[in-house]
Amino acid sequence: MNNYLIEIEYDGTKFVGWQFQKNGVSVQERIEKIIKKVLKRKIKINGAGRTDKGVHALNQCANFKTMHNIGDKTKFLNSINFFLNKNLITIKKIKKKKDNFHSRFSAKERIYEYIIINRTGPLSLYKNKAWHIKKQIDVKLLKKGAKILEGTHDFSTFRASTCSSVSPIKKMNSIKIKKKGEKISLTFKSKSFLQNQVRSMVGCLKYLSTQKWKMKDFKRAFKSKKRQLCAPPAPACGLYLKKIIY
Repeated sequence: MNNYLIEIEYDGTKFVGWQFQKNGVSVQERIEKIIKKVLKRKIKINGAGRTDKGVHALNQCANFKTMHNIGDKTKFLNSINFFLNKNLITIKKIKKKKDNFHSRFSAKERIYEYIIINRTGPLSLYKNKAWHIKKQIDVKLLKKGAKILEGTHDFSTFRASTCSSVSPIKKMNSIKIKKKGEKISLTFKSKSFLQNQVRSMVGCLKYLSTQKWKMKDFKRAFKSKKRQLCAPPAPACGLYLKKIIY
């Protein structure tokens, strides 16, 4: 049995998310269908991150096992990308891994990036690719709020009601914020995340940095562990699964 790791880039706008769902087409479903078409055999792929509807990926990782030995990897990539590209999905790389490798459970760190465009005019190039915020963002407040979220905490405030994680306690390794012109990027690093955690944190940071909340309001919402006190989550279009570290 051969075990393969694939690195994937995709535009999540028209998908119901990474994982199989009954209410629409998922990224996982589309890739499995095309690999089956190319290899002439059914396979199941395991994703490293279960991105939600509308969330994009720069480097999603997945693995699959097959009895088929993929000798010509360039030919394989060209074949599946020929069919996938019209769906704005690209398999960037394929690597053979040891039998015990699992894209999800072998991951040491996941990196997500959230992009905000802070300006008055509407988006053209970044339409469906970033969160357009017209109100001026105080980047210093944004960074102060982000610093509070770093470390090991109970992140129940930012957890979706449908989250299947065993515990709400996670360690946020770091949150880095960069501003270049009108573009603000927030990079989150952790071994694992709760469902909706990043978007919920960004939503609360937006309330703080646009001064809808004072710092005490931000801290109170975070420490409350109550989902109902969370600000509305940031839209999915600005979120990217940036990298998986093994």
